[in-house]
Amino acid sequence: MKNAVGREIPDELLTGGKEVYQGKFYMDGKSYKKAGATVRRAEKPQASKVVGSIREACEKCGAHDGMTVSFHHAFRNGDYVTSMVMKVLVEEMGLKDLTVATTSLGSAQDLLADYIEEGKIIGVQSSGVRGRIGEVISAGKLKTPAIIRSHGGRPRAIETGELSIDITFIAASAADDYGNANGTGGKNNCGTLGYAVADARYANNVVVVTDTLVPFPNMPAAIPSIDVDYVVVVDEIGDPKKIGTKEARVTEDPRNLMMAENCAKIMAATPYFKDGFSFQTGVGGPSLAVNRYLEDYMRERGIVMGFALGGMGGNICDLMDKGLVRKLLDTQDFDTKAIAHLAAHPDKHLEISTSEYANPANKGAYVNKLDFVVLAALEIDTDFNVNVLTGSDGVLRGAPGGHPDTAAGSKCCIIVTPLVRGRMATVCKKVVTVTTPGDCVDVLVTDYGIAVNPARRDLIECLDAAGIAHTTIEALQEKAYSLVGEPDELEWEDQVIAVLEARDGTILDVVRKIKPLVL
Repeated sequence: MKNAVGREIPDELLTGGKEVYQGKFYMDGKSYKKAGATVRRAEKPQASKVVGSIREACEKCGAHDGMTVSFHHAFRNGDYVTSMVMKVLVEEMGLKDLTVATTSLGSAQDLLADYIEEGKIIGVQSSGVRGRIGEVISAGKLKTPAIIRSHGGRPRAIETGELSIDITFIAASAADDYGNANGTGGKNNCGTLGYAVADARYANNVVVVTDTLVPFPNMPAAIPSIDVDYVVVVDEIGDPKKIGTKEARVTEDPRNLMMAENCAKIMAATPYFKDGFSFQTGVGGPSLAVNRYLEDYMRERGIVMGFALGGMGGNICDLMDKGLVRKLLDTQDFDTKAIAHLAAHPDKHLEISTSEYANPANKGAYVNKLDFVVLAALEIDTDFNVNVLTGSDGVLRGAPGGHPDTAAGSKCCIIVTPLVRGRMATVCKKVVTVTTPGDCVDVLVTDYGIAVNPARRDLIECLDAAGIAHTTIEALQEKAYSLVGEPDELEWEDQVIAVLEARDGTILDVVRKIKPLVL
């Protein structure tokens, strides 16, 4: 069946009530009943939930073949806990047919690629897949198609019971012996634990893994003890220095800075740019750089940002410290500066869950209060569909993250990307994979010009009134092809290696196994 972005979805995936994507507002107003965890009542008072090892915790939680385990990735490339736990489950306990449902996967979890190839891990549900794991999944070595969800789509799936978790393992920077846990206050801090909140509330078993045990009560707690079964103390849960990636660093490239400045000009030209406006930047360098240009416009007009949302870096914390942002609503931290800022400003820098942040099935996700979001892209097509998941070679090497959530919720979604990268056109006729539908995207900013979605006549009028030149996205695509040539069509096999869900749970796209090159 063909969906609203023109992608053919195999009939065999449309079972159990699954539907194809039918537009960003298709599920609005529909109701559902929340699922619940299987909870063991604490019948006797206990002094401590601390157990001697990860294996003991797994055994007490009834770890078994065929179960689903989950993790969060607040430590990003510095995460130790996912591989540590999976090694116990697979190599020590000999378990098989496991599904891993983590918030994102990358090079820190490369060990899991071995378990996929060995058939020990047969399912992956994640918001992002990079590194060797993406390569082995793309090669068709995972027994079942990976399920890719946005940061808002994941808590939706958990709360509805679509994603049922047997055991969740929460890497916590500090915890007391009763399970009250935080991402600050320890020797290895990751900042907010917003990714893990839904898992803690809905998983059947919850294990906190920490390297810093603090006196009870460790409060206020991001993960409260009422949701925690066991606490395990290990030597190291992760390396905070590896949280910041090259993608999450503010650019100094003149081309990227020029694009960032144009993003700020566009924002300032709209009626939404007024005192109390709200804003989120994506993790790409050009989008992060927008903050430096916004400061000048805010000071010039004497206005202050009401709140910034989503992932936080040191640059947005600097704006708050200068008195230009009233509140930071933080669901993940991109660097050690933001982590320290979260701990130092509990009255203004506030920790939120991914459900509060972006779940489209709750009664009011915060993304719906966004005025602006500036996001990066691997590629964007002439229908304004964006791909941030698969590379030009068809291999899984990215993450929807909060991209589709913020694009759908904001009043003005700006995509910023160079027209070409190397010999590849970023603006193309048809993206490899649709991760953010074109009906959620409003403006494209490139180093060769600006294009506005024709559906947003109001924004076109704003840019015209401000004297900001713009063109059509078709013209930008033609320019890209004139520079690097039109790319050859990828050739796919029939096997579906990943299913990309829209944030509302409908099927947005599928990724098939790429045909090997014949030399």
